[in-house]
Amino acid sequence: MGHDDPAPHQVVANDLRRRLANGEWQAGAKLPSRAQLAQHYGVGTNVMQKAQERLIVEGLLEGRAGSGTYVSQPRERRRMIRSRHRERRGGSPFQADMYESGRSGTWEASSGARTPAPENIARRLGIEPGDPTVRTAYEFLADGKPVQLSVSWEPMAITGGTPILLPEMGPLRGKGVVERMRSIGVDIATWSEIPRPARATQQQAALLGIGVGDLVLAIERTYYDGDGRAVETADIVIPDRTWEVVYEFALDPPQPN
Repeated sequence: MGHDDPAPHQVVANDLRRRLANGEWQAGAKLPSRAQLAQHYGVGTNVMQKAQERLIVEGLLEGRAGSGTYVSQPRERRRMIRSRHRERRGGSPFQADMYESGRSGTWEASSGARTPAPENIARRLGIEPGDPTVRTAYEFLADGKPVQLSVSWEPMAITGGTPILLPEMGPLRGKGVVERMRSIGVDIATWSEIPRPARATQQQAALLGIGVGDLVLAIERTYYDGDGRAVETADIVIPDRTWEVVYEFALDPPQPN
């Protein structure tokens, strides 16, 4: 091989790419085993693995733990716009997001009252580690398919003894944090979001129907009242393959001179 010759795994990757483009395997089809493909190309399984990993990174193939390698389904990424308007629409911001993208949005939730706040959550809420909170895990569905996960924490010092203690129970179920808190006299004035790229854990991947290690956007969101007191914090997980997240900001009107 000359200096400019491609590495063996690149040669194999190029040929697999050609075969995929020619429609030799349909979207969603399972590829022959790595050992079979390695034999076909006359290379070692480690070379074959590198070639497949190349195509997985490019989004042409997907690896499923313990099951094999499959041809990726073409996916259209939809836009999820995060702006002050999401909170103004009343009801659930997620439901409104889905409505705007032409889908029906629903969710499943399970709450645990008197959950001791872990250290990082206590720090975000400005309470002591171990203080009682209500922890709620949400699985958000669009047209019946899971598209987003969230785990929220609310201090029981704020909601204890009120009708909104459990977010998905009582008169304001499904109404979103802003309306629920307003009903007990807590006005949310601001919120912060910290988006970070992350890799799907085993549990997240299983819930979202994606691969372990697939790219997700993890958003740490916290709501504050007018005194700057945190009243709710959540970890939101959005799969990168299906959503691009857009932050929209409004300018304040010009001040009169």
